[in-house]
Amino acid sequence: MKIVYFTHSLLSCWNHGNAHFLRGVLRELIALGHDVRACEPAGNWSLTNLLADRGEAGLAPFRQAYPELAPVTYDGVPAAEALVDGADLVIVHEWNDPALVAEVGRLRARGGRFQLLFHDTHHRAVSEPAAMQAYDLSAYDGVLAFGETLSEVYRGWGWRDRVWTWHEAADTRLFHPPHVEGTREGLVWIGNWGDGERTAELERFLFAPAQAVGLPLDIYGVRYPDEAKAMLAAHNARYRGWAPNATAPAIFARHLATVHVPRRYYATILPGIPTIRMFEALACGIPLVSAPWDDSEQLFRPNRDYLLAADGAAMMAHMRDVREDTTLRASLSAAGLETIRARHTCAHRAAELLAIAASLTAPKRKDAA
Repeated sequence: MKIVYFTHSLLSCWNHGNAHFLRGVLRELIALGHDVRACEPAGNWSLTNLLADRGEAGLAPFRQAYPELAPVTYDGVPAAEALVDGADLVIVHEWNDPALVAEVGRLRARGGRFQLLFHDTHHRAVSEPAAMQAYDLSAYDGVLAFGETLSEVYRGWGWRDRVWTWHEAADTRLFHPPHVEGTREGLVWIGNWGDGERTAELERFLFAPAQAVGLPLDIYGVRYPDEAKAMLAAHNARYRGWAPNATAPAIFARHLATVHVPRRYYATILPGIPTIRMFEALACGIPLVSAPWDDSEQLFRPNRDYLLAADGAAMMAHMRDVREDTTLRASLSAAGLETIRARHTCAHRAAELLAIAASLTAPKRKDAA
């Protein structure tokens, strides 16, 4: 099968978490023998910011970790027709220009021989519903949503049985426990500051508890304004800046534990959708403690795969336990890794995608005039 995926960026994971999952799942599809092409717009926001932050050297970790992935860069919507030529399945991610989304749909409507899916991995369907409903998806065969609560939104918009819940997952070819254990110390959190939608939660469930317990805390990520850096400094947390996703397993391997702090939308309006880092951390075998989060789809086993803290006091207690109890750390590591390997790898998601594609009614192929 020839598969074409339009992404915001495959090259850059700078404030672009979907790149983590996409790299892994496309690699799995290639390993299965499929012809895969990833397409990204020239001068996209994420890549532009990565180059400004780290220069060309910032691309080296991706290229070293994913030698089989070579995205096609295009300039402008008219390039879409050539990019989908010969495709059997085309997927367009929601972080693309609405004009591109519409153009690929027009190509499908004018007799395109490919199945066409829209992929949504964000909360804009509830935070900016008018903007999302403005996308022209009239010629799309269906929607891939990264959580059941998001799928329900699309069903309410009339997609019914043409929306599939397609969770993110860990690329276990890259994310796995270290082959040789080294020294571990303190806590680590890898995440972007964003637009301040979880500032209070980060202070309550990460910065303040770590400081109170006396655990060193390393913070990696981007878009930290001066006030955020000042908050970190006030809590004795060490800000390390951007970390290429390919280096995250090595970062996890140097720390005792990590923390999951969902963005507010995923703890309230769209419950049950974990951050990609939760999958990746568990795949690396690092013990994880989560801020309040309703695993409504039972993706994991709370208080077995990870510890769940109801409030700041509980978070402090869990941090102390993880620091002092080697048996607990070993149990969390083994259980989380077991669940990831059984259910949440990019290989699982590649198989799910192929099953979804097979379930679609193939469009009639129009004979040339």
